[in-house]
Order: sequence, then C-alpha cells, then structure tokens
Amino acid sequence: MKIIKRNGSEAVFDISKIIAAITKANNVVKPEQRLTQAQIFEIANTVQSACEAHSHAMSVEDIQDIVEDRIMAAGSYQVARKYITYRYVQSLRRTHNTTDDRILSLIECNNEEVKQENSNKNPTVNSVQRDYMAGEVSKDLTMRMLLPPEIVKAHEEGIIHFHDADYYAQHMHNCDLVNLEDMLQNGTVISGTLIEKPHSFSTACNIATQIIAQVASSQYGGQSISLTHLAPFVDISRKKIRRDVEAEMRELAVTPGEEKITQVVEARLREEIKRGVQTIQYQVVTLMTTNGQAPFITVFMYLNEAGDNLRLKSDLAIIIEEMLRQRYQGVKNEAGVWITPAFPKLIYVLEEDNIREGTPYYYLTKLAAKCTAKRMVPDYISEKKMLEYKVDQNGEGHCYTCMGCRSFLTPYVDPETGKAKYYGRFNQGVVTINLVDVALSSNGDYDAFWKIFDERLELCHQALLCRHNRLKGTLSDAAPILWQYGALARLKKGEPIDKLLYGGYSTISLGYAGLYECCKYMTGKSHTDPAAKPFALDVMQHMNDACKGWKAQHNIDFSLYGTPLESTTYKFSKCLQKRFGSVPGITDRSYITNSYHVHVSEQIDAFTKLKFESDFQRLSPGGAISYVEVPNMQDNLTAVLRVMQFIYDNIMYAELNTKSDYCQCCGYDGEIKIVEDDGKLVWECPKCGNRDQNKLNVARRTCGYIGTQFWNQGRTSEIKDRVLHL
Repeated sequence: MKIIKRNGSEAVFDISKIIAAITKANNVVKPEQRLTQAQIFEIANTVQSACEAHSHAMSVEDIQDIVEDRIMAAGSYQVARKYITYRYVQSLRRTHNTTDDRILSLIECNNEEVKQENSNKNPTVNSVQRDYMAGEVSKDLTMRMLLPPEIVKAHEEGIIHFHDADYYAQHMHNCDLVNLEDMLQNGTVISGTLIEKPHSFSTACNIATQIIAQVASSQYGGQSISLTHLAPFVDISRKKIRRDVEAEMRELAVTPGEEKITQVVEARLREEIKRGVQTIQYQVVTLMTTNGQAPFITVFMYLNEAGDNLRLKSDLAIIIEEMLRQRYQGVKNEAGVWITPAFPKLIYVLEEDNIREGTPYYYLTKLAAKCTAKRMVPDYISEKKMLEYKVDQNGEGHCYTCMGCRSFLTPYVDPETGKAKYYGRFNQGVVTINLVDVALSSNGDYDAFWKIFDERLELCHQALLCRHNRLKGTLSDAAPILWQYGALARLKKGEPIDKLLYGGYSTISLGYAGLYECCKYMTGKSHTDPAAKPFALDVMQHMNDACKGWKAQHNIDFSLYGTPLESTTYKFSKCLQKRFGSVPGITDRSYITNSYHVHVSEQIDAFTKLKFESDFQRLSPGGAISYVEVPNMQDNLTAVLRVMQFIYDNIMYAELNTKSDYCQCCGYDGEIKIVEDDGKLVWECPKCGNRDQNKLNVARRTCGYIGTQFWNQGRTSEIKDRVLHL
C-alpha cells in the first residue's frame, strides 16, 4: 500500500511510523493520561484499515487527521493535544522549504502528483521539469501573495479550482482561435523577422507551424487554426506549377496539349499538398514549446467555410483528404511502429454536402470514419446544430471551431464592421465550481443547496475577476506574436490589451464539475432519470443566470464551460473524501464526473447518451463535448457512420472513444489493460505482462483530447470504469 508524502512523492505505508508518533505524544503527558500500548497498536491498525479501504493512495496529512480522530475517540485528549502540537511545530519547520522539496522531488522524478498532472507531458524531460519547476514557484507566489486568502482556502479545500495557477503570476491568458488568415495574407513577424505573404502552399504550411509554436509559447491553453485559411495557397501553387510545367514543355519543344499539362500540374500539386500537410503533422508532433510539450493545437476542417467559392472549396477538400489520410497512417514511434499521436487534434464538420451517401463530399466523411475507428480523430461538429445554438445579436447562426479541447467562444458581432468575428479572439481563464461539494454541504436540503450554491458562485465570480484584473494593463509587448502581429490583434507597441477584455471580444469561463454526483445526492437518482433531469437542468440554468448577471455588471463575457478535468478530478475526489468521508455512489471513487457527462460506469447506449447530453450542451455555451465509448470499429465503419449521422441531427459536438495501444516488448497492438498492484493501478500488456510505461504506447481520450503520457490514479481509475456504449 502506497501513501503520498508532502513533497508529492510516493512511499510505502509504514505502520511503525504511526506507532512511533503516537508514542512520542503519549510519553510527554502524565502517566494517568496515557494510552496503553495495546490502545496505541489498536489505533495504528485502525488507521491502516482506513487507508486500505480508500480507493486511492492517501496523503500524509489525511492519515494524520485520522490518527487525531482515533486518539480523541479513545478519550485521550491530552495525548491528542500533544500530537496536534507536534504536527503544528513540524509544519512550521517545513514552511520555509515546502516549495524547495517539491521542486527537488520533480527533478528526481519522485513527485507522483505532478508527474502525471498532464497526460501529454513527459516529466523526465528537462524542458518539462523546467516548466514544472517554474510552475511550482509561480503557484507558491500566487497562493501566498497574489490571490485573496478566501480564494486560496476554497481552492485548497477543493470547493473551487483556480485553474493554471502555475501561470497566473505572469500576464498570460488561456486559449485562443488564431487569425491565421490575417497573418498569412497580410504578413507577420516571428522573433523579430518579417514574414511576408507566402508564394506557395508548402511555404504557407511551414509558416503556419512556426506561428503555432510561437503562439503556444505565449499562452497556456489550446489554440485552433482552420485549414480554410491555407486553402487559397493551393491555387497559388497550382499557377506556379503550371508556369513551371509550361516552361519545361517549351524547353523540350513538346506540345502535350492542355489536358495532359493539367494532369501533370495536378499530380505535382498533390505532391506539394502532401508535403505541406506532412509538415504540419510532423512539426506539431516534434516541436517542443517552452512549456515542455507539443503545441496543444486543433485543426479545423469545415467545407462550408469556403462559402460559394467552388474552387476554394474543392482545394480545401483536397487538403482535408490529405490531412485525414496522413492521420490515419499515424506517426512512427522509436521502434518504427505506426502509432496514434496526441496532436494535432482534428475537428471535422458534418454538413449537408457530406453527411449522407450521394452528397458531393461523402467520400471525405467515409475517410473521417475510417480515421476515427483507428486513431480516435477527428471529432465531429454538427453544422446543423451549431447554427441553431450559436446565434449572434443579428439573429444569424454560425459554425466555428473550439479553441482547445472544448472551449468555445460565444457569438460576437464586431461593432466596427457589423459582422460576426471569431478568429483572433481568446479566453481569459477558468475557475471551476465543485458541484458535488455544494450538494454534500447542503446535507440534501434544497433551500440550503441553493443558498450554498450562490455563495460558491460568488467565490468563483471573485476568483474570475482576479484572472481578469491580472490581464488588465498587460502591454502588447508581452507577447508580440499575439497582440501586435496578427494572431489575436494588431495593437501598437506599448499599447495595453484592455479593450480586448471587454464587450464580449474575449470570454472568461465559469467551469463546473460533478453534475452527475450532485444530482444523485440531491435526488437519489442519476440525472439520466426523467425524475431527476429537471433538477440537473435547473442547476445548469442557475449557473447561466449567474454568468448573465456578471456580464451585465462588468461588461465582460462570462460563459459557462464544461470543464475538462484531468488531474483535478482526482484532487476534488480526495478533498470530498476528506470533508465528507466515503458516501456510497458519491465520493467512494477516486474521481468525480466531468461537467454534465453521464457517469462512465452507467449502462446506456450511444444514441440515448448523445440525445440526452445534447440538452446540456445547449446550456454550456462556453464549451462542451460529448463522447461515446466504442470497441474496435475498424471492421464496422457502417456503424461509425451511423453514429456520425446521429451526431449531425442531434448534438453540436461529439467524439468516439476507442483504444490505440502498442507494447514495444512483444509487439502486441490490442488494448493495454489496467490492473491493480498493491493498491495502485498500473498499465500492463496482457500478452507479455510488460508494465514499463517507457515501453508502452497507450493513447486514451481524456476530457476531450488524446493523452499519451499516462495519467494520475484518479483518471486511471475513471478510464478503468468506462463501459461501452456501442
């Protein structure tokens, strides 16, 4: 059985240390107030049993709390006081070097809490360690000096979660929708070098990857680009290639005819498109940003974004086809085996021209289905439902990509042009409310629930204003690629970014987690039950109403966001167990449910799940994604296409989760299993028993994106509990 030490590292549970600590406290009280040796052993054994009963490795602090409780339960209050005093003195001694200890444990790769905080960062790599080290210093500064004590306390107790505290000390924002069109068409500046409009598709792709890397190093969330912005450069290359071919024919004194020249031109053009797409795919995978990971990038594939320009749409279709083909192939790992990469994340829009047999671009949809069955991407946006959900003040619906794994901008009309604007906008940051804690704190009383809910929402409100105020006054010089050279704006040097923080240009997100557990505790039923669903929808509406009120008060676009918890799902679970104990069906797992999702263990079919969750997506305008868990579907693409068609008709944004694994020891390419070993969940090859994570390639979808660097115990437990929906 393992425990988590104060510096985050793991250690084996040692009952003798508990006995020794109680004995020390026992020895300094009067003889008549002391515990007997048998009582000390009994307390220690009770603590050990409590640790074994937990679904995750307990922290030293949690264990010491139990020790205190058991000493007092034995009636030895003087011993308990001495034990508490001893803890306090030791805590004071540690205060000066807690951050130092955590940093040292990171360098030695002993910090289990931080090691698997992000499933796309390898914690053994120097650049990742450097980012984590800086993050620990930043978090320490943030919690001690920059945030109000009540926000820090609520964050530490798991009542709310103040996301990305490791970046808060700097004036950085969350995620954005890059205006690649402006940067390519009008030029940009990268590292002080002027980059003019490219003269070919391959050059445009190369510049795009450099922009992606620069943007990723200037913010901490996800970013998105659209292939539509690259499509105009296909025809530029076509014309250039035609001039070259015609010159070659003249040199050779050959007149093959217009049809033959066109064939040669298109063949060479396809090769250039292949190289350009390959540049994006491999550069994104191999680039290492300043935070020690590949850029968290989403590539958007939307045919109707080309409008009525048939040539542009046709060229865009060629790029999309090549992007899907290369993603289906995958990338080679160090053993030379084709595997599933985490990025770029792909989003494919389902629309009238591609959704059914007989439509012009159905061939692309079939290719997307084939890619999904093997590589878990692309995800799918329904143009039909998005036009219905995302309606601007002019009454017009719009279809556009999210900024990260699920973070959506809200509709916005540029007051200067009177037209909708999405590219060049961004999100200021996120604070998440723990809905499970609200429910448990109310003890099931509905009047108390709504009162506590409002108090917690006000905490989130104040925390979000801290994020907003941290960005106020930021000069464009802080990130020139973002604010001066077109990614988000073209402000002057020395100009503050403040005007972009108001009026709906950017968003700021109220996240939420654990709607399922909240609903189940208050109603006794899953929110999928017709009797409980109205309460769940009321909770969602209440958060939307709060955002609407804050927006009116501050002229800032507060928006409700279905938080993609990764490490925080584990943190919230541990905090809930500490505050409320093990409540069956509510806190008895090492994770809580993401956003509005149906619980991962609930038996429900794919179509019912998607239809049910569609009502909650509508009430989560700041971001939401639904998924269905499926087996290997490579031999049943008809079923994949059926799910995709259902998505088009019923829900705005969804994905299919499958598995994509490989064991480097024996070559097994089936599902790598999760097994329990001494109270800890580990990954194991079912063929050869390999448990070395360095020799296992495991890809799983977690919170909307693919992770490949494994996960903490809470998320691993959630993955283990998933049931199939198809």
